Amino acid sequence: MESKKSIIELAANTFKLESEAIYNLTNYLNDDFVAVVNEILNCEGRVIVTGIGKSAIIAQKIVATFNSTGTPAIFMHAADAVHGDLGIIQHNDIILCISKSGNTPEIKLLAPLLKQRGNKLVGMLGQIDSALAKQSDWILNTTVSKEACPLNLAPTTSTTAQLAMGDALAVCLLEARNFKADDFAKYHPGGALGKRLYLKAGDLALKNEKPSIDPDASVKDIIIEISKNRLGAVVVIENNDIAGIITDGDIRRMLEKHTDWSNLKATDLMNRNPKKIEHDELALLALEIIKNNNITQLLVTKNGKYFGLVHMHDLLQEGII
Repeated sequence: MESKKSIIELAANTFKLESEAIYNLTNYLNDDFVAVVNEILNCEGRVIVTGIGKSAIIAQKIVATFNSTGTPAIFMHAADAVHGDLGIIQHNDIILCISKSGNTPEIKLLAPLLKQRGNKLVGMLGQIDSALAKQSDWILNTTVSKEACPLNLAPTTSTTAQLAMGDALAVCLLEARNFKADDFAKYHPGGALGKRLYLKAGDLALKNEKPSIDPDASVKDIIIEISKNRLGAVVVIENNDIAGIITDGDIRRMLEKHTDWSNLKATDLMNRNPKKIEHDELALLALEIIKNNNITQLLVTKNGKYFGLVHMHDLLQEGII
């Protein structure tokens, strides 16, 4: 059984080797890298990313990153390509082939076939004198001195370098495309990330009841309304305008302050300056207002009129928090 010290040292050395390999990639950023970025930007088709073994797995991740940041991409396994999947490729696509050695049998067979189709070929590889390199129009050099694997066999440092080079491409492309948070949200409508980028305060308010009460309402009526709607608050409406808000906290403070509350009305309890947010503002902003003001309910308005309520639990339920 390995000691705690040896395990930590081995893990730390892995981080060191891989981080050094990534930083060393800056030495390989050259005219070819710039040309590839511009070629993809001007490409009227898609980026077909291919590879085999561990490089194929990296290729799939790069495809996912491209697609989510505005660069249409498709993964094509190098082994499947020579058994029918070459039909994926259209004449205006650009091909990115990933391989550490550039000399695996599948890659050596595939590269000339890709060139025969007339498509531009980018080789992301670790041996710039390989068969793939000779067929490539441009080379993205991901050479590493050694793998993090103690046997220097399992792809570790090399696949990390490939991943980083792919991320560098994606970042340069999204910046060149002026890709914004709104664009990102269009590609990520599901999950907590997407919701943080597109979900509006009004969307949450519409899912809730819209509790309201008159200024002259009794404490009993206020408590009933708050309990009925399970939002912990009720909005006081006077002449179709917002007069204030009463929360369950206001009720507790009233009970502490008064022994006789039979004559109290909504106007005696309400907060006349409640925190508000317009219905078309992001739910993320609603969360910021709630946190900064140490409240649990936020009044949502539309053109200054009462639209609904957002509760802290709504944000939690949607994964915004």
